Amino acid sequence: MNYSDFVPVARRLALEAGEKIMEIYNSDDFDVKVKSDDSPVTEADEAADALISAGLRDAFPDVVLVTEEQAASHSEKADTFLIVDPLDGTKEFVHRRGDFTVNIAFVEDGVPTRGVVYAPAKGRLFYNLPEGQAVEEEIFIGRDKHTVEDEGQKCPITVRKSDNEALIVVASKSHRDQATDDYINKYAVKDSKSAGSSLKFCLVATGEADLYPRVGRTMEWDTAAGHAVLQGAGGKVVRFDDHSPLTYGKDGYANPFFIAYAPGVELKPA
Repeated sequence: MNYSDFVPVARRLALEAGEKIMEIYNSDDFDVKVKSDDSPVTEADEAADALISAGLRDAFPDVVLVTEEQAASHSEKADTFLIVDPLDGTKEFVHRRGDFTVNIAFVEDGVPTRGVVYAPAKGRLFYNLPEGQAVEEEIFIGRDKHTVEDEGQKCPITVRKSDNEALIVVASKSHRDQATDDYINKYAVKDSKSAGSSLKFCLVATGEADLYPRVGRTMEWDTAAGHAVLQGAGGKVVRFDDHSPLTYGKDGYANPFFIAYAPGVELKPA
C-alpha cells in the first residue's frame, strides 16, 4: 500500500461514516449499550465501524486492520497496520455535544504516518496529504447536494510559534482531572480550552493551542490519526514520563500518558 492509495480511500470512508453517524445523531432517539469496560457504545459506533472496516478490507486486503469495535482485532500484531476508531468521543455523541470524530490511521514501524480525523457535527476534516503535509479541507457535504466525492479547498495547517509565557492549553472535556490540572499549572497559561475526542490533537495542529497533556487512559485507536495529523503539521507526541516518542503496536494497543505539543513549548517534567 502506498500513501497515494490510502489517503483518498480513508478520506472517503471517514466522510461516509460521518454521514451515517449524523443520520443517527439527528434522529429522535438511538440505542446506547455498555461494553465490558463500562464505556458506552451506540448504533452509530457499530454502523460506522461496519462501513469503514468493509471499505478498508476491500481496498487493502493484505494489511492488518485493528478497530476498537472488533475485539478479535485487538490480538493482531504487525509492524504495519491500519487502526480505526469509528466514533471517538461516544460520550460527547450521547450527550449531543458535537465533539466526536471518525479516526482512520496507517501505522508503520510504530509510527502513525498518515491519518484522517473527521468531526462531522462540526464540519471539520483534517488529514495528511500523500506527501505528509497536514491539511484541513472545507466540507460541503449536505449543501446543495454535494457528495463525499466533491472535494473542498485544502488549507495546509501548521503548529503555532509558541510563547512559553502565554501558552494555550487544550484538555479533555470528559476526562479532565486533578492530575491534569496539576501538570497544566506548571506552565504559564494564557488560555485553556476543552475539547472532546481527537479534536485536541487537531487544535494543536492548526495553531489553536500549544499543548495537550493527557494524564489518563487512552488506546492507540483514540490517538493514531490525530497523532499523524499533528506530526504532519510540525507537532510532536511524546510519553508523559520520559518525553520519548509515543509509539504504536504495543501489547493490547494501550497508551501510556502522553503530551502532544508544538515543538516551541518547553516541556515540564512529569
